[in-house]
Amino acid sequence: MTEDVNDKNYKPDTLLGHLGRDPQRDRGMVNPPVYHASTILFDTVDEFEAGNSGKIEKGQVFYGRYGTPTTFDLEDAVARLEGGYGAIAVPTGLAAISATLASFAGAGDHLLVTDSVYEPVRNICHQFLERFGVETTYYDPALGAGVAALIRPNTRVVYMESPGSLTFEVQDVPAIAAAARAAGAVAVVDNTWATPLHFKPFAHGVDVAVHAGTKYIVGHSDAMLGLIDTTEEHFKRIRRTVVLMGHAAAPDDVYLALRGLRTLSVRLARHQEVGLTLARWLQGRPEVARVLHPALPEHPGHDLWRRDFTGACGLFGVVLKPCPRDAVTAMLDGLALFGMGASWGGYESLIRLEYPARVRTATTWNPPGPTLRIHAGLEDPEDLIADLEAGFDRLNSTTQGANP
Repeated sequence: MTEDVNDKNYKPDTLLGHLGRDPQRDRGMVNPPVYHASTILFDTVDEFEAGNSGKIEKGQVFYGRYGTPTTFDLEDAVARLEGGYGAIAVPTGLAAISATLASFAGAGDHLLVTDSVYEPVRNICHQFLERFGVETTYYDPALGAGVAALIRPNTRVVYMESPGSLTFEVQDVPAIAAAARAAGAVAVVDNTWATPLHFKPFAHGVDVAVHAGTKYIVGHSDAMLGLIDTTEEHFKRIRRTVVLMGHAAAPDDVYLALRGLRTLSVRLARHQEVGLTLARWLQGRPEVARVLHPALPEHPGHDLWRRDFTGACGLFGVVLKPCPRDAVTAMLDGLALFGMGASWGGYESLIRLEYPARVRTATTWNPPGPTLRIHAGLEDPEDLIADLEAGFDRLNSTTQGANP
């Protein structure tokens, strides 16, 4: 390799294979090595003090907690793919969210958060930030530019999640981001569902994008990781907060994320294919009231999705028609290929019973029956459909037994 990949306007699939590595620097090795490090040695007092003064800069090696060359390779690759100035790796997706909010919110400040948000974000707001005098208001994810009416003089962040990871509302990110920035607030979006490949937040006016890198970037359900990607304006502020909070992504997890990044495009294409196959099949099931998938034309936010996104992943929802709880549990408990777990984005298919109504405050969630969340993995869709079909047989048998 004789030229810097950053000097060319390569397509995303090409960038995935070449960003975040430098064989010439690494003695010809295709992949960057894993640096396990706490202490970093300097030759002189001047070099040590210069490193200490610059430890919040991009790519500055000073102490293991601030990152190593492996960390910086991943951060550079994600920022380039997504269009940000700089990315910051942290131990989990929740750490990425908490550090971002803590970077901008202080005593007396106000946050606006979508009502469809990942539930742990509510816990950050009410069990942590509220203790320091930060107030949070939740807004209807369908509000769009109308969010401007809720922004106060002390609103510091307008937080989006598009699509919502339980009920899959697609937000009008450009309109919401424009309203936030016009009022001097920071526009933040959780971009985990789309990944840096399928949605470009900075091209749509966003200031900060957060990711649970644990999901599709790692892609194999074997590492925990969060990422914060931001504009140059906010990079040092967030980086300083991450350093102060002691967030440090584990070197092996960073390496696994870099490895996962190489196959992100082909995996996402397969997840999308399998997910849409399942979603369309489920639309035809008599037990199903509706399918929550942004890529389906029937989905309420489909037009926004088609305008702003270049693809989908494997995560979507299903609302069943009314049925007893024991019928749903009979369906799920007997599935052979769908696991029940708290994550998604890996190669394996997952399914969970969800309760969105329990956490809504600005909107209501009143579906006719139970809500399921499905992550379509990389298995053969015919096998997955057969597994779900057997599950529906159990559901129907249990329902009939309860209603003779």
